Amino acid sequence: MTLAMISVVAFAIASMIYVCRFRGATRYASVTECLRKSWPIFAPLNCLLYIFTQSRARKSIIATNDFKELAEIQQHWQTITEEAVRLYQQQGFESAKNPELPAYYDVGFRTFYKYGWSKFYLKWYGYTHDSAKQSCPDTVRILKKIPSVNGAMFSILPAGSQLTRHADPIACSLRYHLGLVTPNSEDCFINVDGVPYSWRDGEAFLFDETYLHYARNDSDRYRLILMCDIERPMSFIGRFVNLFYQQVMKWAIVPNTVGDKRGLANQVFSRLAPISGRVRKLKSSSKGLYLLIKYTVNTTLIALMVSLLAGLLLALSSMTSLFVS
Repeated sequence: MTLAMISVVAFAIASMIYVCRFRGATRYASVTECLRKSWPIFAPLNCLLYIFTQSRARKSIIATNDFKELAEIQQHWQTITEEAVRLYQQQGFESAKNPELPAYYDVGFRTFYKYGWSKFYLKWYGYTHDSAKQSCPDTVRILKKIPSVNGAMFSILPAGSQLTRHADPIACSLRYHLGLVTPNSEDCFINVDGVPYSWRDGEAFLFDETYLHYARNDSDRYRLILMCDIERPMSFIGRFVNLFYQQVMKWAIVPNTVGDKRGLANQVFSRLAPISGRVRKLKSSSKGLYLLIKYTVNTTLIALMVSLLAGLLLALSSMTSLFVS
């Protein structure tokens, strides 16, 4: 057991170093940026997924032709566009920006609101939103035909807005973008691991969102796309690790409207956010107390997550030993 623990710790450290300093063509500017923008605590499990990912998906930008089932979505892009535009005209993206509504408390995407970005969920890891069934029935029907779509949303990036450089922390899926209403211009683009891509109406783009990426809309028109999480193609061991990740993603279900299901993370975050706001106010009046609370909470959360991940890695280590013996 001691040897297993040493192996787990060594692998975890090596994984974090790899993700922060060596993975991809684009590097983090500092350790601080890596800590803030990629959550390297997930690096050990992510690296296991990278190891067991099929060769067709071991790149930052992935050929959509290697995922034949996704052609079904692109074939119906005009039908999907009609529903997305109608939703936009009916102010369907505004609830995500309102702190009075549960749609606002999105642990995964909350930091993007301040840059103008917004979204409307269609489905999320086992749950199809009731609001999506009502507002976008054809899109829901199309997505239901494709089992590899774990999550889906409409995403809007207004004129003049941006998403700053970041890497998504959990490697359970690949990210699919389908242009619906776009500026059709190089002034509106996403940059993945140093390579720019400009959205076009009816065109699809697939990438690994755990590489550094950012987006800008420097045009005078909004950009509206369908954004999907696509099952990462992996071997058996990779799929086993993904069972844990997919449960985590289920906790992160965020409603569009009051009638939608709420995940555990959304419920907890909606209660903690007002408290967090009051704590931030201490930064100007009592900085010492603010820092004490901040680091105590962060340290506790990290300790809990490390314990959970370490347990999973040890379980994988034991399972691997059984196979070898």
